[in-house]
Amino acid sequence: MTNVAYPIQDYALLDDMECARRIFQAKEQLGRRCVILGHHYQRDEVFKFADLSGDSLKLSRNAAKSEADYIVFCGVHFMAEVADILSRPEQIAILPDLAAGCSMADMANQSNVQKCWE
Repeated sequence: MTNVAYPIQDYALLDDMECARRIFQAKEQLGRRCVILGHHYQRDEVFKFADLSGDSLKLSRNAAKSEADYIVFCGVHFMAEVADILSRPEQIAILPDLAAGCSMADMANQSNVQKCWE
């Protein structure tokens, strides 16, 4: 998975209606070339744009079966990584918020994880 960060300062200045208008416009332009995945735990203001919803594994499997070139995973790193692993080579998995965190994943520090594997 390749990480590329784009500044979002301009989007941070948009009001909610203008941001939604731009998202719907992009979805219309891309059509089936793009699928937006919304995890069950995603915030409502993001979830409303999802084309598919469910748990992370179900979403990744369904996205890989889709004809989309771009898989936009509204979730956290490990979810987008699974989508990237399961996707076809020509599909591109995108994680819009590289800073998105998961409280459950954050609970596991490296030493405790290593102990589990010993």
